[in-house]
Amino acid sequence: MKSRGIVKLFFSTLGIGAIITIIIGFALQWERYQELFVSFDVLEILSVAFWFTGVGFIFSVISQMGFVVYLTIHRFALEILKSFSLWNSIQVVLILFVLFDLVYLRYIAFGNGESVVPFLWLPLFILLFGAAVAYTKHQQSSKNTFVSALFLMVVISVIEWFPALRVNEESWLYLMLFPLLGCNAYQLLVLPRFIEKKKGKSTAAM
Repeated sequence: MKSRGIVKLFFSTLGIGAIITIIIGFALQWERYQELFVSFDVLEILSVAFWFTGVGFIFSVISQMGFVVYLTIHRFALEILKSFSLWNSIQVVLILFVLFDLVYLRYIAFGNGESVVPFLWLPLFILLFGAAVAYTKHQQSSKNTFVSALFLMVVISVIEWFPALRVNEESWLYLMLFPLLGCNAYQLLVLPRFIEKKKGKSTAAM
């Protein structure tokens, strides 16, 4: 990838993270900020939006770091294992392991004897959203990228989400999760556009 493509991808992903964080931030605390829109307090609205923008930039950078790390791991795994099917099998096991732990460990830590059901829907949402993105990636690629894309959307996203998981404060869980998923999905789907092409074929690894 040329340096120009890297810069474009970096800043466009920053924008995606900021936009999603602003929308989710206002939505999560709408009762608190509703009065600002009713009274049309532009300066206060811009001030809050500016704060959410900064937070979104941070989430976006975390997402981009995770994306680069995964691309590196993906390439090394293929070189070491010498088998695409074996690497896919390992990724499937890790996806299931992470989803199970996301339910079980959170329930053990924060369940307080309550039903496990409330701890199921976020992992289920991540899986379904990740599967939709992975299917889209598979459709746009000539290679079998479904498992690798799902691994990124589930395992890498959960690892990036870990700071909010430790706190387990509901608004921060959602505020961090949606920008991470959005940024990861964006990078995964638009990466081929930023890859230098040779002889009409993309050199993308995924």
